[in-house]
Amino acid sequence: MRHRVVVVGAGFGGLFAIKALRHADVDITLVNGTAYHLFQPLLYQVATGILSEGEVAPPIREVLRRQKNVDVRLGWVRDVDVEAKVVSVAGPGIDYTVEYDTLIVAAGASQSYFGNDEFADHAPGMKSVDDALELRARIFGAFEVADLHTDPETIERWLTFVVVGAGPTGTEMAGQIAELAHRNLRGQFRHIDSRKARILLVDAVGSVLSTFGDQLAGKAERQLAKLGVEVRTDTRVVAVDATGIEVESGGRRERIPAMTKVWAAGVAAPPLAARLAAETGAKTDRAGRILVEPDTTLPAHPEIFVLGDMMSLAGEDGRPLPGVAQVAIQSGRHAADQIKRRLAGKESGQPFRYFDKGSLATISRFSAVASIWKLRLSGFPAWVVWVAVHLFYLVGFKNRVTAVLHWFVSFLGRGRSERVATQQQAFARQAIRAYGDPFRRASGAEAEVG
Repeated sequence: MRHRVVVVGAGFGGLFAIKALRHADVDITLVNGTAYHLFQPLLYQVATGILSEGEVAPPIREVLRRQKNVDVRLGWVRDVDVEAKVVSVAGPGIDYTVEYDTLIVAAGASQSYFGNDEFADHAPGMKSVDDALELRARIFGAFEVADLHTDPETIERWLTFVVVGAGPTGTEMAGQIAELAHRNLRGQFRHIDSRKARILLVDAVGSVLSTFGDQLAGKAERQLAKLGVEVRTDTRVVAVDATGIEVESGGRRERIPAMTKVWAAGVAAPPLAARLAAETGAKTDRAGRILVEPDTTLPAHPEIFVLGDMMSLAGEDGRPLPGVAQVAIQSGRHAADQIKRRLAGKESGQPFRYFDKGSLATISRFSAVASIWKLRLSGFPAWVVWVAVHLFYLVGFKNRVTAVLHWFVSFLGRGRSERVATQQQAFARQAIRAYGDPFRRASGAEAEVG
């Protein structure tokens, strides 16, 4: 029997580990909760009508169609029996198990509401295609509904958009909503002026893009101001409901009436991390990520690798590695290399060395910031670098071509090629939570919301 490798998660970590094992003498089983690989850094462009979901989420089976040592299976890993080396999976209406010799856990991260999970109903995050489609329906729907009203206060509430979190995702999202309102939708409504939309970017920290350094953060904030985005730093969100958001700054509390809220602040490890830690005795950090050995394996369990956003590992500077795509990609390749060395009888256990290739964030069309080694770029040169890097990592030639075409339409012209929004997209989250898992209901099993 060939060595059995089970990979949990088809994000950057899992996918790049699998690709690095394409010529290895192993049988790989990939378990993922969706049938697609998600290029998460471009989700905000799905939410704002630039790209379609298919361009950032290619089917896993298509991506791996030429790799014959992979079996792709749909489902959510619920438990791991480390003694029997078996993972338990909940599929759509069916439960099953998969045995492994080596386990790679790369299930990504979930949105953190810092203990206020009820905020999710009114302020969707940006972690899944469902999130992006819901936000797209809410954002474009807000302009449509505002156009129906005559009361100024109601119109203002519908045309107020609050983005919580001033990291790369929040900054990019706020910038694109501003461009959408002030440029793309201008003149398309008879009863409202889309340029009067109010876009707020709120964060509890003291600056936007705080990890980029003061110089680039300052440039980003000035560019956002030019776009008409109101930046509110040192401002903490204390309540969110259907019609507004409450913030606190300097001891003062304020309510901002707003129908559309976006949550881009905070990430946490998925529930699987806590279950795996409990099963193996591993420790977790404040965000629920598992503390791993230097080679990304679990203490006392060298057969289990934990990668990307799920692992807590200090870099050479002593600080935990960031939850970015490059950490996941490089740790995936590292795990694959360790497996190949073991199978070849070579020495293994080498520590994972992260090579920081820099950080990028777009502010608006033709404007971005880039921190690459000691190089600091802003404006159009940084935007060109951003385009090149994101095209390079988009999976599939077709996706790259269509992304370029849609960027051309959106950035050079005034169109947004993906503006279709439906009621299902806007309200399915609440419906599923109330109704339960439709697969389990159809099979007669106990309803479980996942």
